[in-house]
Amino acid sequence: MDLSIIIVNYNVKEFLQNLIFSIRRAAQHLNHEIIVIDNASDDGSAEFISDKFPDVTLIENKENIGFSRANNMGLKLARGKYLLLLNPDTLVQENTFTEMINFFEMHPEAGLAGCKILNPDGSLQLACRRSFPGPWTSFCKVTGLSTLFPNSRIFARYNLTYLNENQTYEVDAVSGSFMMIRNEVYKKIGGLDEQFFMYGEDLDWCFRIQKGGYKVFYVHNTEIIHYKGESTRRSSLDETKHFYSAMHLFVKKHLSTSLLVEIILRSAIIARKFIAFLGARKLIVLAIIADIFFFNLSLLLAEKVYESIRKDWLGFPLFSLKIIYTIPVFIHLVTAASAGVYKKDSLAVLKNFIALLLSFVILSSLTFFFKEFAYSRAVVLITYIILFFMLSGWRIVLRLFFRVGVKPDEIFRKRSLVVGSNADSVKIAEKLGSRHTEVRKIAGLIGFSQKEAGSIIGGFDVLGSIENIAKVIRDKNINEVIFPPTGISYQQMMGIVSSCRNENVDFKITGQGMDFLVGKTSVSLLDDIPLIELSYNISSPLMKFLKAVFDYSLALFILLFVYPFIYLLSKLSSRKTEFRNFILQVPLVFTGKVSFVGPKNTSAGINLYLGKRGLTGLWYIETPEEGEMEKLDLYYAKNQNIWFDLEILGKTVNIMWDDRHNG
Repeated sequence: MDLSIIIVNYNVKEFLQNLIFSIRRAAQHLNHEIIVIDNASDDGSAEFISDKFPDVTLIENKENIGFSRANNMGLKLARGKYLLLLNPDTLVQENTFTEMINFFEMHPEAGLAGCKILNPDGSLQLACRRSFPGPWTSFCKVTGLSTLFPNSRIFARYNLTYLNENQTYEVDAVSGSFMMIRNEVYKKIGGLDEQFFMYGEDLDWCFRIQKGGYKVFYVHNTEIIHYKGESTRRSSLDETKHFYSAMHLFVKKHLSTSLLVEIILRSAIIARKFIAFLGARKLIVLAIIADIFFFNLSLLLAEKVYESIRKDWLGFPLFSLKIIYTIPVFIHLVTAASAGVYKKDSLAVLKNFIALLLSFVILSSLTFFFKEFAYSRAVVLITYIILFFMLSGWRIVLRLFFRVGVKPDEIFRKRSLVVGSNADSVKIAEKLGSRHTEVRKIAGLIGFSQKEAGSIIGGFDVLGSIENIAKVIRDKNINEVIFPPTGISYQQMMGIVSSCRNENVDFKITGQGMDFLVGKTSVSLLDDIPLIELSYNISSPLMKFLKAVFDYSLALFILLFVYPFIYLLSKLSSRKTEFRNFILQVPLVFTGKVSFVGPKNTSAGINLYLGKRGLTGLWYIETPEEGEMEKLDLYYAKNQNIWFDLEILGKTVNIMWDDRHNG
């Protein structure tokens, strides 16, 4: 047997299906076997493999035994001359296996090798060629010197970024997502060290192979796509903890030649772990620092305000200032943390209101018990009035204007290209265009030759060919490119991904049954969900209450401070503008039948509550094409929240302002 392919799967059924189809194309001229070890997946992976791929050798584990143990189970069964450990969230080219085997045949000194690995956006996955974490290498990585000087042989040793990615050379280690080894080397060196649950086992294997007298190579002739981390996203495992535990184990096992070296390496790993911990929680750190600053600033301002009102008040005694400016803010921080204000991925505004109310009650109560350190209760009240605006204000500004704490995939409309011009490509375009759950514009198709450009196939324009797809992406503002299951080779697919690495596009691959899309960090079902089963934010009692408070508060503000001036202008000038008409309709909000943001009309033709009629909405800022109005209204109803409303209002004002000046 030429090749044994060993895959450890955990809850990535869709990715695994696409991988197996790509393996079949790549291994069609090789005598090969596929061995899948399923680590107790609960997404139906094992049943799916048994049913759809009966020729695959399947091992079902009753628990998640880790990457090393599971791979060793497959290695013990493998019969191939070459053995390949392959992650389930990868795709291989048609020439991947033959190129790698040819490399081994031409280089008898090679014991293990890895190929070029791309991220889903086309960039090089740095882990596919790297050095062992020695003292200097680790220091440069931890301090960021390797990032600052990526082309330096001195500083950039860990990821070897100073080397040309389009050349083949010997390296210390390659990525565990693709490791091909000679069977004879495996029998001599042994399998993966099962002390490593996940991470580190690839470094350890490469180290032992080189110690056994063989070489490890990075081979550039062929490339794969690795989605990276899909299994860990679907588990409750602490990825960071396992990674740095593996690094500690590797250092202890191989690099502790002296106490000094061990101290240096362990210190570097601890420092890196701390940096990673802070990096994952940078939004929490930012929020805490900002809250401390604004809390004490509010307290200082409240003291000055109270001094100006009561001339006989002398301020806080000097001996109590340290307590006054530390204990109250500490109480608020603890209260805010308990209320769930501090999160890794968002800035909570509503929970911040609750935390302010609770800490106000606590601090007001404490003034009765610690009179020598206590605020005047008037100062407490003034402080919290200022805090209400400050702590909410900085969060609102960062969310609305700098998109901090807002998910990057919150896009109103996806503009999609479908690669191919055959029946499958047309069917995919039709499915995507008809979905109720997404607002998507199918810009057109990409043909395989320039001769097809300009033609119409299945009602869709062919906008270009794979040779000029990058230009089409830029010209048509495309943010999503979709590959069909047939009609295109994996080599062509990866060539497109690689050539468009700087276009900021999400590449997605359709399953063979055209029932799902696989993309970076996402799996989307293509078959639409019945409308009755969808959860609509707009119908939630809490969302209705918050939207009503928002509408009435904003309407009152505009009526008091903006409406009189616009009304006066309308009497003095007969010229009408969109903005003026918008403001003059604001009093309708008080009737309870109109909202600032909502559907253009409430008769959508379906028996669902989509919200009150809106003075503006997605229908205004997205300029829907024929038949799209209902989809826009459904999308808004499903995703409605106050931030969404504010963003739509902001875009509305910008459009009205631009129209006014252009006019």
